[in-house]
Amino acid sequence: MAKQPSITLPDWAVPMWEDMGSPALDDVQSVYNGELLNRRVGLRRDDFVEVQLDIQAFADPADATVRGRLLSSGKSSLEILTEDGRCHFIARDVIVRMVLIAHTRPAYIDDKELLAFEREDMKRRSKLHEKVEKETQGNDDSHLWG
Repeated sequence: MAKQPSITLPDWAVPMWEDMGSPALDDVQSVYNGELLNRRVGLRRDDFVEVQLDIQAFADPADATVRGRLLSSGKSSLEILTEDGRCHFIARDVIVRMVLIAHTRPAYIDDKELLAFEREDMKRRSKLHEKVEKETQGNDDSHLWG
């Protein structure tokens, strides 16, 4: 079994942490004080979070809490992988409170793996756009004059 982090994870988060390969949690925690350039705060991909939703939308109050790993965070929604392996998309409008349980990755600016992924993803998207443009070029020119 993997060595437990000094940060105490709730019971629901331990199996998810182990599934991720038991990343070191102590080295990636938030830094709230000190020089501005050295501070690292905010939500990150793969963070363990607990989200409390507007209870008025649920018949059972237990359904108003979602616990899991943050997969993505957009302008209007969050994508959370829960302990039962289900992916939930949650509108930011219904979030009442969000508690950060633990970071599992470095801050964005320090996350070399994430930055490399984004760079490769941009290249892939660029190639895909070029391919689509070549395949459709000239097919929709009937609206042009002259």
